[in-house]
Amino acid sequence: MTNDTLTRDGLTVTIIETSDLGDRSYVVDNGRDALVIDPQRDIDRVQDVLGSRGLQLAAVAETHAHNDYVSGGLELARKHDVPYLVPCEADVAYDRTQVCDEDVREIAGMTVRTIGTPGHTPHHVSFAVGTGQRPALVFTGGSMLFGAVGRTDLVSTDLTEQLTHQQYASVRRLVEELPGDAAVLPTHGFGSFCSATPTSGTSSTIEQQRTQNPALTQDEATFVGTLLAGFDDIPAWYAHMGPLNLAGPAPVDLTPAAEVDVDELRRRIDAGEWVVDLRDRTQFARGHVPGTFSFDASGNLVTYLGWLMPWGTPLTLIGESQEQVNAAQRELVRIGIDRPAGQVTAPVDQLAGHRPLSSFDLVTFPDLAKARQRSKITVLDVRRDSEWEAGRLQDAQHIPLHELLERTDEVTGPVWVHCASGYRATIAGSILDRAGKNVTVIADSFDAAPHAGLPMGQRV
Repeated sequence: MTNDTLTRDGLTVTIIETSDLGDRSYVVDNGRDALVIDPQRDIDRVQDVLGSRGLQLAAVAETHAHNDYVSGGLELARKHDVPYLVPCEADVAYDRTQVCDEDVREIAGMTVRTIGTPGHTPHHVSFAVGTGQRPALVFTGGSMLFGAVGRTDLVSTDLTEQLTHQQYASVRRLVEELPGDAAVLPTHGFGSFCSATPTSGTSSTIEQQRTQNPALTQDEATFVGTLLAGFDDIPAWYAHMGPLNLAGPAPVDLTPAAEVDVDELRRRIDAGEWVVDLRDRTQFARGHVPGTFSFDASGNLVTYLGWLMPWGTPLTLIGESQEQVNAAQRELVRIGIDRPAGQVTAPVDQLAGHRPLSSFDLVTFPDLAKARQRSKITVLDVRRDSEWEAGRLQDAQHIPLHELLERTDEVTGPVWVHCASGYRATIAGSILDRAGKNVTVIADSFDAAPHAGLPMGQRV
């Protein structure tokens, strides 16, 4: 994978994207030595950057204990025997180099100033970096994002309003104290659920944020009220990320899991373990092992598998190749699902044993419109509440995908299920199929529904 770079004030920033989680990690260097900020769990990607640029790692810095992924910072710092800069107010269980507000350090010729920016978490900091006293870069973590800010409701409901006021003040402090041409480099905000609202753009400066960021264009009461009223659902795995990061994550093991045979696969399914089929969802619909779940590896596997699978449940992965399983395993360690209980890479038609493969139909919204002309059809919408409120099919039943496992008994009769694009609907189809429901999946864009002549419900 090619990483984008940015050059400012004699420093080069290499941007390491983790698109499925909507995050960025950064390697900033002066041509010889490097500082790494907010690294993901799979640190080999960082080490590849260091090796390709011939860099010596000087330090690792963390803006906060992350809520959406397990950090690789501790392992990276220990492996290279360099300081691990962690906010002094973060209550961590491991040795680290504490950095507090207004801490200024010289790291391999780079001036690194710590700026306290609470809001996303109570202990959050940003790092302003340059080659002299004038910062050229500011790494803002979950504070100032591109046209948005990080969520303030992830730590505690009791703290949310206080943190929202602090977030407003923190973003304004960055603008007041840093040069307008300083590049803004956030960790979250590229599709991450850590962003309070959608972000805009892929690069920015302090000056550009003056007219784009709601913390800078709204008064405090409006900003706080808007944020508090607009928070979306929180993925279930978030509850485990903060504690894991504060405790100190263990090193990653990405070696392949053991292969599982047909009899063992059936035993695991019957025991209630999770067996996940990573193949393309059209292949899954055409034929799959009864009782397995569809999480198409070409989509946002990590978000929805992490959201739906009960934490700690043994997981077996079915893939069409070792490479596909390896990639899924890498994505999952980033959210603390460290070792699959097993893997299967044999053709699916060899895995059902004496039982036939299960299947269901994939259709479109025009297909639904035609079928409704012939008979009454139960339609299930598995989008999130915010999506449902923005527009929905008339007479559709609504159960958000992340609630479906606990509410399958509410779904009766033959059901046609949809989401916004078909990805979540296929996951839902596999859940309902496992529960013995007669299911048809609408694998179509929801934008096509009104054009198919389907009556729409009123916006809430």
